[in-house]
Amino acid sequence: MPQLALYTFGVLKSPLSDPTPLTRELHDRGAAIYRKLGRHPGYRGRAVAADRSRGSHFDLDWGAWGEFAVPTWYGKGRTVETTALDATLSLWTDLRSAFTAIYTGLHREALNRRYDWFERTAHPSYVCWWVSDDAIPTWQDGVSRLEHLHDHGSAPHAFTFHHAFAPDGTPTELRGRTGRAS
Repeated sequence: MPQLALYTFGVLKSPLSDPTPLTRELHDRGAAIYRKLGRHPGYRGRAVAADRSRGSHFDLDWGAWGEFAVPTWYGKGRTVETTALDATLSLWTDLRSAFTAIYTGLHREALNRRYDWFERTAHPSYVCWWVSDDAIPTWQDGVSRLEHLHDHGSAPHAFTFHHAFAPDGTPTELRGRTGRAS
């Protein structure tokens, strides 16, 4: 049975190393959100670096998730002191589970405040696509699909919750959506 891959990417207003309360708040909320998402029905797993204390995202060992990559439009730093991004790569059993996890609870609260932390851009902040049950998507897969979504819009290859596709490539919609999906 196919599983849903979800890649998210955002450019932060300040580097991750910024000691201000707002950056600390983002870190604290992120840790609580990841704990909650990890227990959500339909959650299969996410990319986690083997040793997070070794450097920036670009220096870490992501195992089967591959070498860390970012979209071409990311123009900020790549060192521990200058990296200003947040990215996730996760797997879900289905579209509904991922949507519900993202648009309810703690994650929804954080989405309501995203512009406190993230720059506003004309680029999409996430992309979904289907992978086989035994596949582990890579960071590069996520980046290429996010860039495809930006350049061409939703398609079976790269889509959003608002313009979703079933595993067989047919358009589908999430009935009874709670929250805003865009």
